[in-house]
Amino acid sequence: MTDQSLSTRVKVERSMARRRRAETRFRLYGMASILFGLLCLVVLFGNILSKGLSAFEQTVLTTDIYLDKDFLGLSRQSPESELLNGDYEGLIKEYLKESMQPSGRSERRDLYSMVSVGAHWQLQQLVVNNPNLLGDTVTVELIMDDEIDQWLKHDHEKGRHGRLSEKQTEWAQQWLDEGRLKTRFNVSFFTNGDSREPELAGVHGAIMGTFLTLLVTFALSFPIGVAAAIYLEEFAPKNRITEIVEININNLAAVPSITFGLLGLAIFINIFGVARSTPLIGGLVLTLMTLPTIIISGRAAIKAVPPSIREAALGLGASRMQVVFHHVLPLALPGMLTGTIIGMAQALGETAPLLMIGMIAFVVDVPGFINDPATVLPVQIFLWSDSPEQAFTERTSGAIIVLLAFLVVMNTAAVMLRRRLERRW
Repeated sequence: MTDQSLSTRVKVERSMARRRRAETRFRLYGMASILFGLLCLVVLFGNILSKGLSAFEQTVLTTDIYLDKDFLGLSRQSPESELLNGDYEGLIKEYLKESMQPSGRSERRDLYSMVSVGAHWQLQQLVVNNPNLLGDTVTVELIMDDEIDQWLKHDHEKGRHGRLSEKQTEWAQQWLDEGRLKTRFNVSFFTNGDSREPELAGVHGAIMGTFLTLLVTFALSFPIGVAAAIYLEEFAPKNRITEIVEININNLAAVPSITFGLLGLAIFINIFGVARSTPLIGGLVLTLMTLPTIIISGRAAIKAVPPSIREAALGLGASRMQVVFHHVLPLALPGMLTGTIIGMAQALGETAPLLMIGMIAFVVDVPGFINDPATVLPVQIFLWSDSPEQAFTERTSGAIIVLLAFLVVMNTAAVMLRRRLERRW
């Protein structure tokens, strides 16, 4: 073997070694990137879970209260209108004053503030549902104020007062030692609408508003998007106008979402007079935002159908319309659903366009239809995150957990539907 051939072989081996080292480094970089992304997700979800899981617990005081008919000014035969107007708040204050014996006006005020303003609604609902309880002693779990709730969850084990006075901490510790102050599953977080009081605030209204808004979005965007994709891909002539339409659709997919909110404000509200802060206007705006995604993915799904399918159908005498709707569309539908899933997931997490159309309003009632005042989960999270109370910070993380669960359930259902419709050729 000549010196020249040896030199060439050495150069090749060195080059191969450099290539292998470069390939190894590339794999390591890729693995490091994946691990870094996973670490960020773990930190993010760990932070959300650590702050939000306590939102699913609620602090209550188990106590026996005598439903004094004379104090309430009611009888078992009183109509419902009178039962609703009983002085239940005064009855709770009277019970607290007799059981804890506060020494002065300041202590009485501190004592009364330890119980939530929603506690008297518990007694009210109890009596309205069963007036025969009047004159009896009942055992109830009174909802406590958010400061007591935060003290029990986060401060008492560390020996801190939190935002409680020394006397309030003493009373709370006494109830805790007696086994009467405890936490239970926070049912009201899922059954109540929004509230100024953190311990009474819930996501029921936001969940229903989100569901109705997405229902309107899907009902409009999916058929319109699929029809537009079919026309552009199968029937539209290839000319200058079609090219301009395609370019604009691609550009709309990259437009900032708040622009669609401005468009909805200018067109749907100012011109057509659609009511603000309703699932209807929210669905219309989100439809505009999701349509480009659905159209682009729908066209890609149609292109993915093999030409042999069309040729075989045309060879058997099928019309152009029959080829598209009997053969091409069923095969492209799973891909179209994939684009729809992406668009709906994007719509589920949007806040900016909905803020522009008034869905930031404080809405206590749970919406029942698409024209009722409502808010959605992302906006509810935004509102709570801006509140100074620590309990609202806890509920913000809890609402994020609910939003993620909502997203997972929606996507899982969509993926299962896509797999059922999927066909192999």
